[in-house]
Amino acid sequence: MIPLKSPEDLRMLKRSGEILAGIMEKLQVVVRPGMTTLDIDLLSEELIRKENAQAAFKGYQGFPGTACVSVNEEIVHGIPGERVILDGDIVSIDLGVNYKGFFSDMAVTLPMGKVDGNKLKLLNVTKQSLDIGIKQAKVGNYLTDISHSIQSFVEAQGFSVVRQFVGHGIGIALHEEPEVPNFGRPGLGPLLKNGMVLAIEPMVNLGGWECKVIKNGWTAVTVDGSVSAHFEHTVAVTDKGPVVLTKY
Repeated sequence: MIPLKSPEDLRMLKRSGEILAGIMEKLQVVVRPGMTTLDIDLLSEELIRKENAQAAFKGYQGFPGTACVSVNEEIVHGIPGERVILDGDIVSIDLGVNYKGFFSDMAVTLPMGKVDGNKLKLLNVTKQSLDIGIKQAKVGNYLTDISHSIQSFVEAQGFSVVRQFVGHGIGIALHEEPEVPNFGRPGLGPLLKNGMVLAIEPMVNLGGWECKVIKNGWTAVTVDGSVSAHFEHTVAVTDKGPVVLTKY
């Protein structure tokens, strides 16, 4: 990771994050049962285009969609297609924006219609774990202080943290060093410094943490078939504390 070099860099990255947060806010209003995952993808692409930005995911290492749309047992990297969203599903939308060479990344998981209590608790715990992790993204902490805080909270609530997929540095590229695990011992990894930017993204399963990638080569699902939730923000480490660049 190359820390941001100037206030202008941070301003541009903030703008990228603002664009992405605004798009996510609009998606949360319109996504509903009866839509397909491809409908969400096409709408995401249209909204990004209207902001004079580019979809960060489309074509990245061959990924075919603008958004990763993952339903129920799908953890991450769901390829948009003809799957219809049903009442009672939970739908994760992971989206990235490239605004004039500055990247932001964000994910939310949405309840569709009448969702059972276990799923709602999973969503709340996953979102809370992201907030808890962000609080540790401060100058002088170690990277895995973020990781440990997320894992400790999630497991105390009876859920499990995915190990195969992790967060990452971000800024002038979509994926930069370092990786940001959502599990591990505290006090390890790089020391966090002013200007670092991290995509922090807990992925939490209702059942076991094990996952596998299906035949399309992209979509990760839970091995036991349990549902999974995913929340993500792009966060700048600053001398004044963590700044959420994708806040809406």
